[in-house]
Amino acid sequence: MPSIDLNRYEKKIPGKTGTPKTSGGLMELLNKDISFGSKELNDKKKESLYLELSSLLRAGVNLKSSFELITADLKNEKDKALYQSIQNDVLHGVTFSQALQKSGRFSLYEIFSLQIGEESGKLIEVLQDMATFYKNKIKQRRKIVSALTYPVVVMCTSFGAVFFMLKFVVPMFGDVFKRFGGQLPWITAKIINISKGMQDYFPWFMLFVVLVFILIFSVRKTEQYRKLAALVLLRIPVVGGLVQKIYLARFCNSMRLLINAQLPLLRSIALIRQMIGYYPIESSLQKVEDDIMSGRSLHESLQQFSIYPPKMIQLIKVGEETNQLDYFFEKVSEQYIEEVEYKTAALSSVMEPLIIIFLGLIVGIILVSMYLPLFQMSNSLQ
Repeated sequence: MPSIDLNRYEKKIPGKTGTPKTSGGLMELLNKDISFGSKELNDKKKESLYLELSSLLRAGVNLKSSFELITADLKNEKDKALYQSIQNDVLHGVTFSQALQKSGRFSLYEIFSLQIGEESGKLIEVLQDMATFYKNKIKQRRKIVSALTYPVVVMCTSFGAVFFMLKFVVPMFGDVFKRFGGQLPWITAKIINISKGMQDYFPWFMLFVVLVFILIFSVRKTEQYRKLAALVLLRIPVVGGLVQKIYLARFCNSMRLLINAQLPLLRSIALIRQMIGYYPIESSLQKVEDDIMSGRSLHESLQQFSIYPPKMIQLIKVGEETNQLDYFFEKVSEQYIEEVEYKTAALSSVMEPLIIIFLGLIVGIILVSMYLPLFQMSNSLQ
């Protein structure tokens, strides 16, 4: 059975933008916004916009005056022009969701949520939910990035120090040993050979790295690459499970928001499939759509795929039986977010001493290998 076609929904809203799919590594994941185009507002600006709008509308201020108040303190001219354009569209009879869609700076994920909010008379609640969604997303990303920043800096410094020693220090010792002649200790000869090899092949290595990056950049949107990248990432110890939980939390949080906005289940799944940006979940949701259209329940459709843990499936089943899917999706999302934050902090705590020990070991080996011939020469002179 064919999957649900979003085109029949999107015709209701003019100015539809494309929805490119992306796939990347862990750092890209941590800094990535939920977006359908590179021109979208970042998460922080969206959070601020939705929070201020919901507060002003709840206080009884109309949409026109709300935008006037919001734009009054804006220093970014592009953002000010965007908000004024949305305000003008609303004044000319366009709905708020249509005005956002027309601007091309907001995702379908937001457009449909706000459209349902307008139709159901719950626009303020939807705006508040959107603000909370982006606030939590920003908070989670900041915690993860903060936990990983120090280990990454230490690791880069470590590789820089080792590179400097092999590139500049070891060749100096090598020239000295060459002038003195004699047989070098095994470890010293190996370190000097590694340094010489790096001198000879480093430009070719850098060229290879550049070509690999160009290749990855050119094929990053293909299904084969996205599938392979996700498979490799999942097989990395610790990191694979961490990435899986990050995307599961994003999936659950998105489902909660869309269901809470009273979007139909199929439309919610179709939207998330386009915006999730993670191949295992994205490909599974295609089959889930077909199964639900065939009459199967959501939990029965999801349990076919190993990407969804059994506990999550059981909670979704309870949510379906009690008609509280949004509540259980929220709880699952919170649980995964807490696990991600805890494991990231633990990983950071473990990585820091390991990296320092690794750096000390490598530098120590290099220094000992360089001074060992000097000690032998000193002993022979005695």
